[in-house]
Amino acid sequence: MAEIQLKSLAHSYSESPAGPEDYAIRQLDHVWHKGGAYALLGPSGCGKSTMLNIISGLVQPSEGEVLFDGQRVNELSPRERNIAQVFQFPVVYDSMTVFENLAFPLKNNKVPGARIQTRVAEIAEILEIADKLHKKARNLTADEKQKVSMGRGLVREDVTAILFDEPLTVIDPALKWKLRRKLKQIHEQFDITMVYVTHDQLEASTFADKIAVMYDGQIVQFGTPIELFEHPNHTFVGYFIGSPGMNLIDVERSADGVSFGAVRVALQEWQIERLQGLASNNIKIGIRPEFIELASGAAEGSYQAEVLDMEDLGTYKIITVRLGTQQLQVRMHEDFEAGIGSRVHLSFPPQWTMLYVDEFLVQEQS
Repeated sequence: MAEIQLKSLAHSYSESPAGPEDYAIRQLDHVWHKGGAYALLGPSGCGKSTMLNIISGLVQPSEGEVLFDGQRVNELSPRERNIAQVFQFPVVYDSMTVFENLAFPLKNNKVPGARIQTRVAEIAEILEIADKLHKKARNLTADEKQKVSMGRGLVREDVTAILFDEPLTVIDPALKWKLRRKLKQIHEQFDITMVYVTHDQLEASTFADKIAVMYDGQIVQFGTPIELFEHPNHTFVGYFIGSPGMNLIDVERSADGVSFGAVRVALQEWQIERLQGLASNNIKIGIRPEFIELASGAAEGSYQAEVLDMEDLGTYKIITVRLGTQQLQVRMHEDFEAGIGSRVHLSFPPQWTMLYVDEFLVQEQS
């Protein structure tokens, strides 16, 4: 396993890129530390697979360097980089048995026969395909084929890292959680550097210790699941993480904070000071539905809002309210009751009211 560093990395599929919009990956610096379990999370088209293919050597970057343990590997082939990659759709040899598929990369590396037997049996047991070892791969289900495909990456003990490119797309939903836990177990057992690409925040948070969120060719935040949830560094992270995502409101400057329409929102003193030093008028506030306080009666600093909709999800409810010109979503406990069209009072706790300028979080200076 190795530390993987991306240095001033950028890539365009255009021969003559004219501007940032022509880049699949805009210039970035990032480090995947040795032995970590990471997720690369973002929507389709944001550059996730391109980044993975650059790391593995399938794609040569237009600019910048890829370093393994500090050594440049741009000119090395995928084989020379010693990367195992598991793709979205299973890659197996249908004419081979499951055992032969799993043993293939070990035989190529001239691993002794006894060790091949032991290692294949070990990985097959973990993936729960030990009873399929002598079955032809062509006779497997899509789920089983993807397990074999993952096993071929996991079976090698000498890899620099294992890269997973949305490996559970073809897996039955009922098995996805189980397989994610299996991958986590394998990581903890073998201490392998793993990077898992997905557009599913649940997959990312259940697999990874830290998540890199990609948007428009850039990594806009790298942090633990709780960091991404509680302090999203970019409005996209706030929108993309959470169900429902963060409430984001375009606002204007006011004397003691910001406002939208007739609604004035007080900010913390440090937020006001930071805002005064920034010239942009692209200003938003964000607050998660979980952190808005909702009550039937007025309280100091609260705002009166109208209930537009209530969605009962069993263990909690999502309340849609109108505050001034904005519609906001609030997550409430299952016992909360309020009729459509009724008036409620909501508050924005200062510690959970995020301020964004030019889409990035304004943070307190230490």
